[in-house]
Amino acid sequence: MLEITFAKPVLPEGGVLVVPVGEGLELSGLAMALDEALGGGLKRALEAAGFKGKAGSSATLLAPGSYKRVLALGAGKPGEARGAETLGGAVSAALGKEEAVSVLADGVNAEEAAALALGLRLRAYRFDKYRTTLKDDEKPKLAKVAVLTSAPKEAAAAYERLSAVAKGVELTRDLVTEPANVLFPAEFAERCEKLKKLGVKVEVMGQTELDELGFGTLLAVSQGSAHEPKMVVMQWLGDPAHEDKKAKKPVAPIALIGKGVCFDSGGISIKPAAGMEDMKWDMAGAGAVTGAMAALAGRKARVDVVGLIGLVENMPSGTATRPGDVVKSYSGQTVEILNTDAEGRLVLADVLHYANTRFAPRLMVDLATLTGAIIVGLGHEYAGLFANDDELAAKLALAGEAVGEKLWRMPLVKKGQSYDKELNSPIADVKNIGGGRAGGSITAAQFLQRFVGETKWAHLDIAGVAWAGKDSATAPKGATGFGVRLLDEFVKGFEG
Repeated sequence: MLEITFAKPVLPEGGVLVVPVGEGLELSGLAMALDEALGGGLKRALEAAGFKGKAGSSATLLAPGSYKRVLALGAGKPGEARGAETLGGAVSAALGKEEAVSVLADGVNAEEAAALALGLRLRAYRFDKYRTTLKDDEKPKLAKVAVLTSAPKEAAAAYERLSAVAKGVELTRDLVTEPANVLFPAEFAERCEKLKKLGVKVEVMGQTELDELGFGTLLAVSQGSAHEPKMVVMQWLGDPAHEDKKAKKPVAPIALIGKGVCFDSGGISIKPAAGMEDMKWDMAGAGAVTGAMAALAGRKARVDVVGLIGLVENMPSGTATRPGDVVKSYSGQTVEILNTDAEGRLVLADVLHYANTRFAPRLMVDLATLTGAIIVGLGHEYAGLFANDDELAAKLALAGEAVGEKLWRMPLVKKGQSYDKELNSPIADVKNIGGGRAGGSITAAQFLQRFVGETKWAHLDIAGVAWAGKDSATAPKGATGFGVRLLDEFVKGFEG
């Protein structure tokens, strides 16, 4: 467990030291004091290495004076978006094999010092649960980081909130990384129940309850699997109205809904074998909602939020749904299922309508690894944003920009118009795919819109950003935890 502390800006006597240096190589504060203590050795080393202070650059001084190692990291230009956070990630990436590190942060304010610590922690994430043959030199050793700042108390207070968010991101990454033979619907639901320790109300419904409710589209996805489906309802009652201990129900909550297909084989419309192993993370939307609920509860957000996730496996078998089957959704609408690999929208259809009718939320946001088409359109830089309300879309986009989880708004039309017409079925109320490959992510969103009524709603297609094939500034390759920080930042705008 990585321990991050904040201390007064006093040069340590030895150990490993990180010195952030901006463009222009102007040293001040502790960095200047260090250079003086080394007889000008820091500046000479930077000049010899051709170090310019650009973000992402570094220069190492081995065994300078009483120090084991001094690492200069480029801090870039002042005011760069999330510069401190990125710098923290660079510290973690460069010094993961050291046991203890001190970081000079006397040149930034308390909020930036806390952001540096957040970036460092997020980048230090590892999932080594199933690795039993790692050699000692392959294991991360970094256990203690001291951030030396002129406002240690204020930085520690700021980091306390960020630490709760980091825990939510880590939880999401853990869930998304787990193999499907471990994280099937019942196990996922059991992990959600652990949020009760944070004050979250957790309710789990299984096959019997979902059948009684009439969750026809969700159950159509799960019926080919040996694993029973689950729906988890998580409630965080943080609105100040609850402080009188009388109000026990959510007050016009924000509803977060996640697609939780714990493994997606495609069902009868089976996927190609190549790359199918990636479908263990087809539950990343549900993972993000779970992590966000943990983050909000962990920092005691002063707003009511409900999180609902539909958990299923989509498997081929003698009991699986066939292409051409017609089922009745919880909303009462009938759906012709032409492709069983367009399953996520079937799960979300029932959960969205249930969230809307039970909680009457002020708005709903769903997250789902819904379509490969969104990756074709946006690659791995942006998630697709679809919304029936301009203000909601703008707030989500701003929240994403603030935390580096970027959204790009895509078209969404009213029922009966253009894209939506493609979903008209000749024998049912709606079919689950459009007329062809064109605009696949759009027609998927149009399908979902038929189950949200007049409530303000946004759909985030995170298929291209839930998993990364390479390291980024604050995440090692693998599960990114995308959505947790975005949702946390978004919800902040509604707190009382």
